[in-house]
Amino acid sequence: MMQKKKPTEEEITSTESWGTWSKEPSEFPWSYSEKETCLILEGEATVTAPDGQTISFEAGDLVTFEAGLECTWKIGKTIRKRYKFG
Repeated sequence: MMQKKKPTEEEITSTESWGTWSKEPSEFPWSYSEKETCLILEGEATVTAPDGQTISFEAGDLVTFEAGLECTWKIGKTIRKRYKFG
């Protein structure tokens, strides 16, 4: 339900028109009604699903969250990302 990878230069370029979002260090519940792909521009966070699956990511990672995922975000360093749905 969650995946991360190091994107190619082409994948990074393709994110330039995506929306941006940022948030300070915090912890909060979140759910995804649709698939979201995001490129982490700054910061670091850990996301944990109810089944215990955990993913940690930082600047430079491309992360995908599947539709229907319920999770808890824990942001360690202020995060800034580009994102798209679908």
